[in-house]
Amino acid sequence: MSQRRILLGVTGGIAAYKSAELVRLLKKSGHEVRVVMTAGAEAFVTPMTFQALSGEPVRTGLLDPAAEAGMGHIELAKWADLVVVAPASADFMARFANGMADDLLTTICSATESPIALAPAMNQAMWKNHRTQRNLALLQADPQVTLWGPALGDQACGDTGPGRMLEALDIVDRVNAPAGSDLAGRRVVITAGPTREAIDPVRYITNHSSGKMGYALAEAARRAGAQVTLISGPVTLAAPDGVDLRMITTAAELLKASGAAVDEGCDIFIATAAVADYRPETCAEQKVKKSGEQISLSLVRNPDILATVAARPDAPFMVGFAAETSDIERYALDKLTRKRLAMIVANDVSRPEVGFNSDQNAVTVFWPGGQQSFGARSKVGLAVELVALIADRYRAVRAQ
Repeated sequence: MSQRRILLGVTGGIAAYKSAELVRLLKKSGHEVRVVMTAGAEAFVTPMTFQALSGEPVRTGLLDPAAEAGMGHIELAKWADLVVVAPASADFMARFANGMADDLLTTICSATESPIALAPAMNQAMWKNHRTQRNLALLQADPQVTLWGPALGDQACGDTGPGRMLEALDIVDRVNAPAGSDLAGRRVVITAGPTREAIDPVRYITNHSSGKMGYALAEAARRAGAQVTLISGPVTLAAPDGVDLRMITTAAELLKASGAAVDEGCDIFIATAAVADYRPETCAEQKVKKSGEQISLSLVRNPDILATVAARPDAPFMVGFAAETSDIERYALDKLTRKRLAMIVANDVSRPEVGFNSDQNAVTVFWPGGQQSFGARSKVGLAVELVALIADRYRAVRAQ
């Protein structure tokens, strides 16, 4: 990690108290930090706090005669290697998304040629509001801007939902993540593990899946700088640090959770979950007793989570997994085309050394016009290589 010049913008909101810790941690990581505060931010934290922590004067106004005698806002815009706005309020995001430059912070953001990262913080209803989502769409389409968050959880007003500012440590991890071959600032949703479809209160239909590959990918994506939501079926694995883990049981629950995660903002969707293709038409209220040599079970088709997400008008970059036992390439390429995916990772689960529940895997990745094979290796090591390849393909597609 190299030292960077970080311009931290602090806007009005109770999450501004987290920004003081953010300055301390950025300085501890070796970065130079200068702080710009909006008038709203000053209602929550004083400029003196940030001056003491950063060791630099804090700028608060665009029309400051002393600072602007030397075109201070342009000097700050050129000085910064990275602009981080944390917290980024709904008001700031609205003004910035629509090209406003009516205070010092929006003026600097309009003038800088450096990357800009926004860490949103607001009430969950404000985040979900269609006007905020419209502004969010404008910002997500801007190649200079990345969104870090928001996180899901309890809020100061008592509500629970999306809108929390990321913790200072999470933001520092993203600042420190190496640029270029990583997922810094990207929001990645990963599905992992099996689903279970109940026959009765004690029996169910499921697939072989330990969840190890999906959990390894979640950890690798987080280390690459991504904000990761991991939607997992029943497994016995510990949650990776710094990952938003959401547990599900059935395919229907997985579909609902996947849609909600994409609604909150998703750049890349990686589907490693082993979803049961069928479920019992009815689930008995009581345990089904043995009553003869044979029993008939009527099954109905489960929703196709991957195809459903890929068909959305706001579909993210879609990466599927294909666990096959024969004709690996043919089935994988068919799935890639039929489900309108960006990439598909295929593996032969008939091989015991790289099959279900193994700590190793061997895969071939296909995408339109290309492919790459990875021989048998640990799932942890493979996850790092897959994340790097996914990041490369994501940037290539986004640049088209």
